[in-house]
Amino acid sequence: MSNFSMPTQAAEHVARLGQRIRVARIRRGWSVADLAGKAGINRNTLTALELGKPGTAIGVCFTVLWALGLDNSLDAVADPDGDLHGKALESSHRPTRAGKVRKTSDDYDF
Repeated sequence: MSNFSMPTQAAEHVARLGQRIRVARIRRGWSVADLAGKAGINRNTLTALELGKPGTAIGVCFTVLWALGLDNSLDAVADPDGDLHGKALESSHRPTRAGKVRKTSDDYDF
């Protein structure tokens, strides 16, 4: 195991996601074994995901969401159109005025 230390805020998000996955599983009336089987993973791996263990692979998370039919909810995750901070930074790096339009030799080709 690595010495990876997750920031507290990120760990809280992982824990909440695990709880949400657990709620979705229970609402469907599925056992841990049922969902693990549908996702093609080990029951211990699913339990680790539901407990918010940070070492659980992101691919496992996406596969479990797919098995639950919730994979479309991932479309909003890190959507560039929703990244207001990134957009602001990008626009601040753009030139403030455009340069002169330069004519090429093709402009006079009749």
